[in-house]
Formats: sequence, structure tokens, C-alpha cells
Amino acid sequence: MEKMNNTAVNYFNKEFSIGLFPEIEEAREKALELDAILDWSHDGIWIMDGKGMTLRVSKSWEDFAGIKREDMIGRSVYDIVNEGYYSDSAAIHVMQEMKPVSIIYETRTGRDALVTGIPVFDKDGSIWRIVSNIRDMTELLSIKRELEKTQEEIRLLREQQLQSDSLVIRSDGMKEVVNFVSRAAQAEATILILGDSGTGKEVLAKLIHKLSKRGEEQFIKINCGAIPETLIESELFGYEGGSFTGARQKGKIGLFEMAEGGTLFLDEIGEMPLQLQPKLLLAIQDRQVYRVGGTTPINLNVRIIAATNRDLKKMVAEGKFREDLYYRLNVVPVTIPPLRERKEDILPLLFHFLDKFNKKYKLNKRYSSPAINLMVSYSWPGNVRELENLTERLVVTSPGEEICQEQLPEELKRELELTEVVGCESINLKKATESLEKRLLQQALERFGSTRKAAAALGVAQPTVVRKAKKYGLRVTD
Repeated sequence: MEKMNNTAVNYFNKEFSIGLFPEIEEAREKALELDAILDWSHDGIWIMDGKGMTLRVSKSWEDFAGIKREDMIGRSVYDIVNEGYYSDSAAIHVMQEMKPVSIIYETRTGRDALVTGIPVFDKDGSIWRIVSNIRDMTELLSIKRELEKTQEEIRLLREQQLQSDSLVIRSDGMKEVVNFVSRAAQAEATILILGDSGTGKEVLAKLIHKLSKRGEEQFIKINCGAIPETLIESELFGYEGGSFTGARQKGKIGLFEMAEGGTLFLDEIGEMPLQLQPKLLLAIQDRQVYRVGGTTPINLNVRIIAATNRDLKKMVAEGKFREDLYYRLNVVPVTIPPLRERKEDILPLLFHFLDKFNKKYKLNKRYSSPAINLMVSYSWPGNVRELENLTERLVVTSPGEEICQEQLPEELKRELELTEVVGCESINLKKATESLEKRLLQQALERFGSTRKAAAALGVAQPTVVRKAKKYGLRVTD
């Protein structure tokens, strides 16, 4: 019997070797092929059955996770996670959610892993196999953290640069403006800066120039409203020698030529004389100028930034500003919000200018708390320029080391009346409340200009503002 069995085995081996059972040989080759893939795959591979029992594990997974394959084969993923080899498992989520899942977790070896679990379903819709793929993210996440650190350093350097340029920003509105112009500065498009007088349009123009590719070249400014109409053409475009009475014999180059390779800042562009606007349009459009009295065009390589506190669209409608020039300037418009709309900037600006003028005059002045409270609540109709000028005046004229509320201008001290009314003993509580309500309402309407904005500032509904304004005889406009 034993001899017969041996003969059968020998016959089986002989016939198998000559290909009598090709299906078995093919299965054997596929198994060897899968083992080779698992051994040489860069990404880790973990194969489980539908219940989470480990069937196969790649060599790279073993190296990455710090657990031997023989310690995983035949074991449940739940047991392996519970033993602390991994903080989580994609396969567990796959079994719970019945769909592919990707997660990031940390292995016991301290490495960051991106793991994707893929379910393989049988014909009945049940999970037959789970294939988990692991990728080492340690280096990539380290690079990402370094990049974030570098970006934070750049942000801090930019804030320091802005601080040194007197563009102190804390409000979301101004941060949006600065982020926008930081992107726009890299292009060559003409920028039109809009905003109330004193908001810092020139400071923003200098920042745009500094952040642009022309940052190391000339920044030339001309205030279009400060030069007489008879001189502004020759200032902008220059003139040839002897072209008019009093002209230099050698002639003179204009500001456009002086700004060659750099930036020309046209401040108060709304004041540009109407008869000169066509020539300015051609200079911006063709990047060429003709000197006064000259016939030869001069080619230009200049970046244009313009600024105004006037409503140019309204001026166009009134025939006071050329429409084609307006659209040539308004390629990238930027609006600086007034200081009353970005109150978060007031306090840092106060201390920025206080420090500036203390250093300038070699003093050591400081604000009292009541003075700070009044200045922070003030509407600053003159914006940053008014705040800067007042700070310099207070530093120079205040008698002591401390700048007190008594030294503040009347328009600032008037804010005290709102609190003084409540403390008055000559009227009863109802009248004091009504008086305070009226003053608050009046102040809000004057400051914000509409019942809707006043209501938002006071924290009440707009109909309430309209009704109470009528009660106290206050004028409202919307």
C-alpha cells in the first residue's frame, strides 16, 4: 500500500512538472508574483479578509510600522490597534462605513502615515477583502511645517516693513487691502487708489512700488492739485530749450522721464486740468511723451499709480474728467477705508506715532487712560493724517510726561458730554436717559450718515432709529 502511495506521488510530481495541471502552475506563479510585489513595493500594503483578519503584509509595511509580518499574519486588526502599534486603522473605518477611507495617523515608531483602505466586495455585496496602502508622510509633513514657518516669517517681516512705512494695520479691512495690493504689485497694470483725504494713499503707493519688480528703481510723485495749471504740463512732460519765455536753454526733463524704469505716482489725479487730460491719456496708453515744444517722441518704461479722494465716475458724468482716461487709470482699483471704519487700527496708530515723535524730539511722553479712551472713540474725519498731526502736537505741547484728556482738542473732549449728562443732579433719571439717548442717536447719525448704519452701530433695528429720530426732531438721510 505504501509503495502504491509513493508511486502515485511520483506520478503526480512527474505529470505536474510537464504541465499536466496548468491551473495549479498558474496559481503558483501568481502567488510568487504577489509575494514579489509585496516584498519590493515602496508603499506598504496590508491585506485582510472581510472581518479584518490579516492575510498578507508587505516588507515595507513591516519596516515602516515596526512590527514583524509573522506577528501580524492571522491576527485581527482590532487586536493590533489595541496593542498600540497604530493610533488608528483605515481598515476599521472601511468595515464600519463600507467604502474607501483615507486617514492620517502616527505609528508607534513616531512616523506620520497616510493610509487608504479599499474594500473589495463579493457578489453578495459583502466585504471579501480589505487592501490598505500606507505611505510615509513624515518628510512631506516636515516640509509642509517648514513652509508654514517660512510663510509666517515672511508675514512678520512684511508687518515689520509696513510698520516702518507708517502703514500700521490690525483691522481685517486693511489686511484685505494690503493682501490685494501685494498680489497686484507684481503685475504692470495701472493701479488707482481711492479713499478719503488722509487715509494713507501715498504710503500704500510706496508699498506697491516696493513690492513690485521695480522696487529698487525710482519712485516719483507729483501732486496734480498742488502745481499751477500753467506749469503742470512742463513738470510732467518736460520741455525743449527756448520753447517758451523763461525756459532754460538746455531744456528740462519731465517727471515721466525721471521715473524711467520705476514708478510714477499721480496723486490727486482728480485735480488734473481737463485740457491736459488727453496728453496724459496718450502718455499712459502709448508709453510715449512729447516735451513741450518738442516733436520727437520719447519712449517710456514707467509703472503708473494714481490716487484721488474724489468721485471720478461722478466727475465723468459731469464732464469734468475724461471717460477714456478714467478707464485707462481704473485698471486695478483699490479703496482704502476711512479710519472710522477700521477702529482696530486707531490704538496701534496712536502708539506708533507716539513712539515716532518721542524719538524725533528725544522725549518720553505717554497717554493717560482717559485720553486713550477718547481718542479711540473719536471718528477722525481727517483720518490717519489728522491722528499723526495731533499726536505730534500733543507730544510737543503737553507740559508733563503724561498726555491727559485736558490737552485734547475740543472736538475730542466733546465726547465727555455723553457721560456727564448721566451724572447731572438737576434732572431726573428719565430725562437723563432721554438726553443721553438723543445725543447717542445724533452722534451715530452724524458719524455714519444713514439710519441703517447708525442702527448697526447702536445695535438696534433701523425702524427704531427712524422712530426715535422723529421723536427727538433729528434730521435723517439715507
